[in-house]
This record gives sequence, C-alpha cells and structure tokens, in this order.
Amino acid sequence: MPVDALVPNDPRVEEKFFTFSDDIKYHYKLAKPAGKPTATVLLVHGLLVSSDLENFKKLTNVSTAPILVIVPDMLGYGQTSAPEDLGEYTMKKMCAHMAGLIKEVTDQPIILGGHDWGGALVWRLTRYYPELIRAVFSICVPYWPPSPVKVSFEQFLAKAPNFQYQRQLASGEAEKIVDSSPENLRGFVNGILGGTTPEGGAAFSIEVGVIRENLPKIGSARLASPEIVDYYVQEFARHGLHGPCNWYKTRDLNGDDEVVLAKEDPGFKFKLPAMLVMAEKDGALPARLAEGQEKFFEGPFTSEIILGSSHWAMVQCPEEVNKYIGQFVKSVLGDELKASL
Repeated sequence: MPVDALVPNDPRVEEKFFTFSDDIKYHYKLAKPAGKPTATVLLVHGLLVSSDLENFKKLTNVSTAPILVIVPDMLGYGQTSAPEDLGEYTMKKMCAHMAGLIKEVTDQPIILGGHDWGGALVWRLTRYYPELIRAVFSICVPYWPPSPVKVSFEQFLAKAPNFQYQRQLASGEAEKIVDSSPENLRGFVNGILGGTTPEGGAAFSIEVGVIRENLPKIGSARLASPEIVDYYVQEFARHGLHGPCNWYKTRDLNGDDEVVLAKEDPGFKFKLPAMLVMAEKDGALPARLAEGQEKFFEGPFTSEIILGSSHWAMVQCPEEVNKYIGQFVKSVLGDELKASL
C-alpha cells in the first residue's frame, strides 16, 4: 500500500540531536517501524538540499518495511552546526561524525545510502568504518579510488570540466550572491527545484554556478510544493549558503587524507553488497561515469540508470529511485525481511 510522502514537521518521524563534540551537534530525523526493526538505514544528503526534501520519498519508501531510518541534516545545513573550521568539513572528519551518529542509534551494522556529496561520503564512510556498514548505495555518484598523489583544484577542473561550477562555490562568491537578500535565497531554492525565469533562464549552471542576475526573476519550483519551498527557505536561512559551500573548500585538506588512504590499501575492493544509481541527464555527473565501476567490487554490485532524470533524481523521479532502493534493501535483508513480515 503506497504511503504519503513526508512533509515538514511530519508526526511520523522524531526530531533528534546528536552531540559529536562541544562544537559539533547534528540534527536528524528518526523514523521507527511499528515493531522491532529488522535493520537500520542511514541516508546522507548532498549539496543544496538538506535531509527533509531530498529524502522524503526515500524515507517513506524504506520505512514501510520494519526498518529504522536515520536522516541527518549534514554539516552546515538546517539545524546541524555550521562551524567555521574547514577541517570539520573534510570527508574523513565527517565520516567520523556519521560513525558517531550510527553508534548513537544502533549497535548493529547499517545499510548506508547517499546522493551528491552524500553519495561521495558514503563510499568513504564505508572505507573508513567497514565494521559499521553491511551494504551501501549511492545515487548519481560513482566510487572514485583515493589518489596516491595530491591533485590541485586546477588539475581537477582540467580533467573534469563539467565541474566548473565548483570554482564559484569554493570561492565564496556563490554564498555572497545567495545570502545577499531574502529574494535571492528564495529564487535560489525555487531554481534548484526546477523554477526558471519567464524567459527560461536557470538559477544555476554547471558552467558558472549561481547565476546572479536570474535569481530575482526565478518563478515557482516545478519539483516541489510552495510548502516545501517555504520550509527550505527557512532552513537555509539558519546558516545561509556558507556552511554548504564549505564542503567545496576542502580539496587540499581532503587530498592529504586521500594520499594516506590510497597507500593503506592500493588494490582495495568493496566486499559488501553495493548499488550505484545514475541519472541519464545529469550534467555534472553523466551516466557514463558508471562504466567500469564493477572492477572496484568483489561483493554483489548493481548498477542502474534512471532514464530522463536530471541530477535531482529523488524529487524528479521518486518512483524509480524508490523502486531501486526497495529492491536493493530486500536483496540485502533477504530472509531477515521475510521473517519480520
């Protein structure tokens, strides 16, 4: 039986907080099944969207089974801390944050999933804390092995020109534009959720990043209701875009950690069940990046493509995303799930 998607302040989930340190506190949503949970799922969101919207459909789908679901606001978003120290935004440090959250909620290995930056983080979290993860899936982000040599930002962009927007996000310019007025913030939120100017102009492009002159003219979102847009404007207003953009300012710091990780196990392969779901029309992370991924996995590996979808697959094609997540979770749990139904 289909379940309605979650809405802001939904009574079906608990609002919780986890303190990692004196300076770092995470807000998260916890969805509990009616009976004893068969497993726990942690869903990690990416840039530009915090837990609620990106994971509404995913959380609804997974929580129809006897599964405990954790959906945090990641560092810099919503009610979670937004520290100034860039060292807290490295992949390694945020993996430690998530490991602490997992241990706070359960003493059993979890199923881990993410999208965008969250998709990148779940691969690293599984590398750093394999004992905490029983299966992993990523939406729109393939696994990239850590580099044994540091790669500068310019070298990275030369090899991946479809990531040119990251230059603006890392520079501080994007947050200045978006945070300069309530109108720009609302235009940004509407724009990333499908709104355009009357002439069809976008709020964001992979070539530039945030398009300043378009923000005041962006119309209503096509991929979300006015209620959801209002909620996101409220949540982004807590910290502005500064916290989210800090994720893009850590390439040098991440590079140091990546060199160490690469040298620890040069031939590393994942041994647990894994799934990669790509979006056919993702401009920044095209579906062709999934080619050859199987060489990084010894355990069961599934690769899927959502036809017609842009990068925001969860809100654009929620039925397809839910289908693949549901199939994956069922394949991981197998007889455990059957016994609990």
